[in-house]
Amino acid sequence: MHQLSGLDATFLYAEMNNSPMHIAPLLIYDPATTGRDVVRFKDILQTFAERLDRSPVFRRKLAMVPLNLDQPYWVDDDRFDLEFHVRHIALPKPGDWRQLSILAARLHARPLDRARPLWEAYIIEGLDNVAGLPPGCYAMLLKVHHAAIDGASGVELISALHDFTATPPPSRPAAPPLLDSPPSQAEMLWRAYKANMKAPFRLARMVGQGIPAWRRVHEGVKAKKFRTLGDKERTRFNAAVSPHRVFGAADFDLAVIRKAREAVPGATVNDAILSIVGGALRQYLMDKQELPAKSLVAGAPVNVRSRDQAKTGGNQVSMMTVPLGSDVADPLERLRSVHRDAVGSKAYHEAVGARFMTDMTHSLPAELAALGVRAALSSGLMAGMKPIFNTIVTNVPGPQVPLYMHGAHVVRSYGLGPCIDNMGLFHAVTSYDGQIAVSFQACRAMMPDPGFYEQCLQRAYQELQAAAEGLLRGGRKKAAVRKKPAAKAKSSARPNKASPGRTKVKKVAVTRATTKATRKKPAPGKAVPKGRKVPAAAASRRPRKPRA
Repeated sequence: MHQLSGLDATFLYAEMNNSPMHIAPLLIYDPATTGRDVVRFKDILQTFAERLDRSPVFRRKLAMVPLNLDQPYWVDDDRFDLEFHVRHIALPKPGDWRQLSILAARLHARPLDRARPLWEAYIIEGLDNVAGLPPGCYAMLLKVHHAAIDGASGVELISALHDFTATPPPSRPAAPPLLDSPPSQAEMLWRAYKANMKAPFRLARMVGQGIPAWRRVHEGVKAKKFRTLGDKERTRFNAAVSPHRVFGAADFDLAVIRKAREAVPGATVNDAILSIVGGALRQYLMDKQELPAKSLVAGAPVNVRSRDQAKTGGNQVSMMTVPLGSDVADPLERLRSVHRDAVGSKAYHEAVGARFMTDMTHSLPAELAALGVRAALSSGLMAGMKPIFNTIVTNVPGPQVPLYMHGAHVVRSYGLGPCIDNMGLFHAVTSYDGQIAVSFQACRAMMPDPGFYEQCLQRAYQELQAAAEGLLRGGRKKAAVRKKPAAKAKSSARPNKASPGRTKVKKVAVTRATTKATRKKPAPGKAVPKGRKVPAAAASRRPRKPRA
């Protein structure tokens, strides 16, 4: 039995009929590496069955405290049914990317069953006409509630299901369940009573942490280490969301992104991705004639786990706000702007304290948090508030080595996330084995043309690549031009004895210097001005007769 943290429970309280709160990796497999060119559904079921013990997420379900007097608990499901959670479907012909995107969006829009462990896996066959992939590929969409995992712990969950070689390990019996006895209603109420008795002290501790944090922020603004962003612009994505979703993605070369960031000293891969998203949103909203004058702002989740918490589940994240440079047309200037603001946002994040957000959710009483979040969402208050940010851009670094499930090679990796009122566009950045992809999930009413937004992402990537290559190529040419005169000067300073031409040039230079010094010698009988000395060369030598 494990109790949810305040931040974990917030994702439960924020879930409404129009906004399910789960996240989902979408992985595409090529079964050619199995040697049989096929992976049977029973093989995938066996892989799940053998590895259920690698993560507690698979077997545990929710136990709610009566009247929401305390945060819920995770308890083991004694009626766990693997085949309910792992499902097998197929795309219709021709099995292209757009069909997969539509199916993934529809599956992701459905809420999970809270009476069971909060995850579902869909094995999707029939990917026979996806550009860049061989026929016969299949996909897996793994839906897991955000109350159970965040991006970092989701990577650990994916690693638990995969191998690093195409040869699967020897089969072993299915992992036996380790069932804990669920708590009774009386036990949960007693625990809630003790927790609520401590709530005032937790709240006082949070206020005590908030005062120095406010002082650090005030001093940082005064010292111009960072700037306040003021009110955010409202866009079509900052309104009440419908229950329907769209999905899309754009694939990039990670090596190209790393090279492009070198055009701006100090810029990171994340800065480059944020500038690409900013460029794509600029193009998309310009097409709709809705581009705001000020830059759009992204919320960027930050993992705050310590080293000893690296493989723990749940949510341990904070949030940074970074302007996307959507008001800047030039891709390199946009990258410079994003990098500058990202540095300031990190300084602000450090001033507030990395764990202040998570500590604050722990300090609020559970019943108050649940009532406040649900009231804001169900009344429409959340949709009418000023936007905190315009979109989410979460970067989830994945393994940079190939992964396999029962011998099938993972060839693509994408991500889906939740959309809620006032934030109807979600970006997931996933990197894997030299690739990096920007996936997006949006309310269908807000983005009826996801294919066009995919084109905007690709165009922004290509513009940044071309601008960075041009700048770096021009810098190399200028460096080469600067080196050539330096090399000539260096060689002329070392005359070759076998080259009489160079010696002659040197003699002429000496003669000219001597003649110049001779001209400065005063005429006979003419007084030397006071304070002026006659040059030694001019005083010791007579003027030469002109040559015939």
